[in-house]
Amino acid sequence: MLQAMDELDEFWSQKLEEAIADANKNGRSDVAAYLSLKAANDAVRQASVQWLFGALIEIAADNPYLKIENESVHRFDFARANMVGSLLRVRQGVRCLTLEAGWTRTPADGFMRNNALAAARISHFGMAKQNADLILLRVDETPQWFSIDENNTRSVFTSNHLQTHFEIFIN
Repeated sequence: MLQAMDELDEFWSQKLEEAIADANKNGRSDVAAYLSLKAANDAVRQASVQWLFGALIEIAADNPYLKIENESVHRFDFARANMVGSLLRVRQGVRCLTLEAGWTRTPADGFMRNNALAAARISHFGMAKQNADLILLRVDETPQWFSIDENNTRSVFTSNHLQTHFEIFIN
């Protein structure tokens, strides 16, 4: 489902590896170190976004009456920045649960706020109060999703929370 985005990320990873090799060859260890950190962060971002999408697909897969749609190259606004990532829609009749996740890719996209590695949004069509904004943070070197409210208060976000969003959608 996320094949096109995976191909883009794989191409980007190859280009980063080439740039790291060139920087090392030209004696620019500072640039190589920065690019290595970026590559490591991108790998964490990609795996964490795939976990989020995979968890929702796994929850929704048991219901044969749902339609699951995916946009593998998707842009959305989040905290005054342009995120690049993927979108997943789960539909049942007129009901729709949307999950979009990504991160800034270029300086023109803006920057990630609150030390976030990635951002995500869960939207319930017609039930805006049920929506949730998420950020991916490192906690003791482990990536963890957090929901954030309008005051930037953070709460750990797990697959159980995703199940709750699905239950709101389905009921």
